[in-house]
Amino acid sequence: MELDVVELSRLQFAMTAMYHFLFVPLTLGLSIIVAIMETVYVMTGRPIWRQMTKFWGTLFGINFVLGVATGITMEFQFGMNWAYYSHYVGDIFGAPLAIEGLMAFFLEATFVGLFFFGWDKLTRLQHLVVAWLVAIGSNFSALWILIANGWMQHPVGAEFNPDTMRMEMTSFFDVLFNEVAQAKFVHTVSAGYVTASFFVLGVSAWYLLKGRHIELAKRSITIAASFGLAASLSVVLLGDESGYAASHTQRMKLAAIEAMWETHDAPAPFTVVGFPDQDARETHFAVEIPWVMGLIGTRSLTEEIPGINELVAQSEENIRRGIIAYDALMTIQAERENTPEVARTVFEETKEDLGYGFLLLRYLDDPREATDAQIVKAAWDTVPTVWPLFWAFRIMVGLGVMFIAVMGFFFYRSSFKGQSYPRWALWAAVAIIPTPWIAAEMGWFVAEYGRQPWTVEGILPTAMSVSHLSVADLLITLTGFIAFYTVLFIIEMGLMLKYIRKGPYLDVAETEAWQARHEHRLRTHDGRGPFAPAGASAASALDTPPNATPAE
Repeated sequence: MELDVVELSRLQFAMTAMYHFLFVPLTLGLSIIVAIMETVYVMTGRPIWRQMTKFWGTLFGINFVLGVATGITMEFQFGMNWAYYSHYVGDIFGAPLAIEGLMAFFLEATFVGLFFFGWDKLTRLQHLVVAWLVAIGSNFSALWILIANGWMQHPVGAEFNPDTMRMEMTSFFDVLFNEVAQAKFVHTVSAGYVTASFFVLGVSAWYLLKGRHIELAKRSITIAASFGLAASLSVVLLGDESGYAASHTQRMKLAAIEAMWETHDAPAPFTVVGFPDQDARETHFAVEIPWVMGLIGTRSLTEEIPGINELVAQSEENIRRGIIAYDALMTIQAERENTPEVARTVFEETKEDLGYGFLLLRYLDDPREATDAQIVKAAWDTVPTVWPLFWAFRIMVGLGVMFIAVMGFFFYRSSFKGQSYPRWALWAAVAIIPTPWIAAEMGWFVAEYGRQPWTVEGILPTAMSVSHLSVADLLITLTGFIAFYTVLFIIEMGLMLKYIRKGPYLDVAETEAWQARHEHRLRTHDGRGPFAPAGASAASALDTPPNATPAE
């Protein structure tokens, strides 16, 4: 990779974004799981569920704080490293981010404080409402950010104003209900639920292996397995929706993911494995499953999915029309209010391809002077590097299938085998804790790298979007970010491991008081029978497992 301003800016933003997303999925998922646990506590009154809520809530809090710190840094980069992008599309992109900050972030940040410090100041029901508001705020925050990102993938509800040289919003409704944004949101939050479920499963499995906090661990595995199985199935189904959206909004990305060089007769096959060769423009040793890609991408047996070569030819036509649009735009900029009507008419007819004309600015100052060879070269620039997309997608999908199998196994053991788990399965649960993060990062890599060479699909090339910085400026800040984030990562891991080793706070007095009330209810139950003292002792034996303290 050439160390120029564009590539260094991309590298810096990619590093901060992917680092930030180490925290986001766990925040999304743990907020829901903690709220579920507190709901059970309020419904049953059992102290064990309060202990679970506090324990997993503490880990959520650590992760939340680190996520906020890295997210703020990332948003500042839009002004620092991507100034022209912020100027060009700020009216549209800035609106969802502003709403996220004013509405969702303030909601979750406010109620996070009440969640941690309101246990003894709020009633059970009030504190439960707070827990759910934290969860809703966290997920609502993701919605607005993904609406902004979805617009970059599929820019709708906006048009270019040739007089101001900026994109302007024409329909907030279209931006809000952008099909790509909605598909990304449900897919991303489901991935977060899977991540948190595997985290809870793995930590709980470690407790069982160590013989600690048995009742908390078993109950946590039951919650994680049930929630995680539903989330794992959702990720696969909602990922299919993202693929369908890409088939008509980002066709080049879909073709690159599949390393589909030529257009196949419908329905297209799915390439399970292969070795894409971008120079030869073919995939070596490809193993294909007939029809599958056509069904996923078009949901029909008759609609074709265009290949890379066909899409490049279309891009070449778009670039030629973009040159015409650029020429009309320059006339409008030069003449202003005296612009001939014919120039505005030509621009209106060709403005959809203006972004393709901008691709030529990478090679010369005036796209109108481009040669045929430069046009062809710019057309091939619309093809992202295929092999990393091809393999990142398959790693993500392979892990997704594994998630379903693992969660299905633990759900079965929790529901039908009396919460008994083989030691090999518990060790496996600990070992695979990192895998949901790997899948999530692969998913974001596919989404963002697959959009290149565009910052905003079909409208603004990445090469035009950067600020006027020097390579030295970027190298210094990149080094600073790496050092700062490394320290934050060490702090995060240290705190998480510290509180996992420490385990939950076991309120023995509260637990014994609840046990006494519970046995009293059994002894005095309507005076008829089978629930009297013998029943109480039996219940007590069931509630307190062998070798467990009363708090457990």
